[in-house]
Amino acid sequence: MFKILKNNKEIVWSLAVNDFATKYAGSLFGTFWAFVQPATTILIYACVFQYGLKSTSPVAGVSYIFWFAAGMIPWFFLSDGIRAVTNVLIEYSYLVKKVVFDVRLLPVIKILSAFFVHLVFIVLLFLIAFVNKEPLSMYVLQVIYYLVCAILLIYAIGKFTSSIILFFRDLGQIVNIVLDMVMWATPIIWSYSIVPVQFQWVVKLNPFFYIIEGYRDSFINQIWFFQKPILSMYFWILIIVMLYFSSKVFNKMRPQFADVL
Repeated sequence: MFKILKNNKEIVWSLAVNDFATKYAGSLFGTFWAFVQPATTILIYACVFQYGLKSTSPVAGVSYIFWFAAGMIPWFFLSDGIRAVTNVLIEYSYLVKKVVFDVRLLPVIKILSAFFVHLVFIVLLFLIAFVNKEPLSMYVLQVIYYLVCAILLIYAIGKFTSSIILFFRDLGQIVNIVLDMVMWATPIIWSYSIVPVQFQWVVKLNPFFYIIEGYRDSFINQIWFFQKPILSMYFWILIIVMLYFSSKVFNKMRPQFADVL
């Protein structure tokens, strides 16, 4: 796959930029809307929980809005990426029908398009830290590692769902519902520390937990990923299995993609 990406990097980059630009091309403020809705969501949740419900950060000395944003921003990337990749073959049906185009590139294009927005929100996270005078350290560099983890998780899930949705169109709605459920089951708004210690392993089985908590480890908790060897090993084994399974399904279904579109 890496060889295919290397040989087609110009095409992938061009299509990703075009995908990002055309998504809001018909609106007055264009790509501005890509950032308004997520930013508004963060602001509303933060105000409701911090000022309305008087919630406090589980980490002493850290503002709730910074703690919350450190979990919500990677979630936006994960959920938006999975939704986008799930529908990518339908959206780019004209490319799927072209024999000369390698459809394995399409999920990457959607992930890259979502990545552009995510970069801006990482900058926003630094801005929130600056405004709230939150101390940052070299631990923030490992966000790059967790970003790679997020991209691979999106790719593994999206490659499977994108190949199935062509034969079961209701899957798009199911994915939306499942993602909404996963958001509340993942410690984004709440801290996993409230779960009894003997049951915390159940929360950690969720691969989204590894990435969400990883962003907080980078910005807040100051913990390196290799300081959690068992959890890291579990995540990578799961990712490898998911990538293998989704690739097998995608490759098996690929000859029929053009026929069902």
